[in-house]
Amino acid sequence: MKKYFMMMIAIIALTACNGNKFHIDGNIEGASDTTLVLEKSSNGEWYIIDSVKVDGKGNFSVSPEAPEVPSIYQLRLGDQSICFPIDSLDKLKVVSKLPNFSSDYTITGSEHAEQVMKIDKEAMRFAGGKGTDAELQTWKDQLARQIVADPSGIVAYYTINKYINGKPLFDPMNDNDLRIIGAVANSFNSFRPNDPRTDYLVKLLLEGQRRRHAIAATDTVYADVASIIDIKLQDYNGKEYSLTKVAAENRVVLLDFTAYGTEVSPQLNKLLNDIYQSYHSRGLEIYQIGLDQNNVTWREAAKNLPWITVFDPMNINSQNVGTYNVTGIPTTFIIRGGEIVERVEDATMLKAAVAKYF
Repeated sequence: MKKYFMMMIAIIALTACNGNKFHIDGNIEGASDTTLVLEKSSNGEWYIIDSVKVDGKGNFSVSPEAPEVPSIYQLRLGDQSICFPIDSLDKLKVVSKLPNFSSDYTITGSEHAEQVMKIDKEAMRFAGGKGTDAELQTWKDQLARQIVADPSGIVAYYTINKYINGKPLFDPMNDNDLRIIGAVANSFNSFRPNDPRTDYLVKLLLEGQRRRHAIAATDTVYADVASIIDIKLQDYNGKEYSLTKVAAENRVVLLDFTAYGTEVSPQLNKLLNDIYQSYHSRGLEIYQIGLDQNNVTWREAAKNLPWITVFDPMNINSQNVGTYNVTGIPTTFIIRGGEIVERVEDATMLKAAVAKYF
């Protein structure tokens, strides 16, 4: 017992000395006796947190303090840099070579870091005006689906802040792009309210909406009070449900746009279930639209829920998303008497909002 106790003391002491650190090592061919600079991003502004000398064989190793929340870092060598996210105690390996340090490289050790590497390498295909508009749009559609699958993740944040040829990959002045930005901003606001990026994302969304609204009025649903526009979609058994009919048959209806494959979905559905159990007997129904890319994922979740669950096969590219100006997931509308009486984008406020109508 005494030996075991002394071993535990030694482990605790070692942990205290090392602290919470992440680790990056690797090899940069042709970069012997040069200095790598490690920088951290603060919503697009970079600041130096460490540096490391590359040895005569091109090897390097650095172990800075781990961030409190997942964050974006870059290794810079001269005017070239390699970006990657760090989540707590990650251990990454970076292999590259000169003269193409920022393009001829690999990162291993973290799924998110590998995703960012893939995004950056794909972006290089369109640098300098290369690639067609159709190819770029196809790639953006793929990225949008990945973002919607995990809108509160560090990779989603990185992607909507990516620039190509000096222009934002997801442009707040483009309606479809703004919806994707909104998915990230609203997800961070609902589930990462204390994250240092949340205020920035919300401001980015609101500024994009303000500028879009200033250009021209549209027929989409922006107002807190507006007549509903019918939606007809099928549930997991193939039965079609009309939103206007459901609204006519119930005192209050929650029209909820969501995606079951997202990280926040279990929390949201638990909240909706609490509301449903409290008010269903008093005339509340939920009309929940799944925007999942994967029909199987949606079906497995939908069949276990007590309210109306329908699937939109066009997911984020759906006309319904555009008609209701859904800029983030989840977004919930409260319907009473055939009219939208409230729009709720912050899920933590939903229970209080519903209570006002009973």
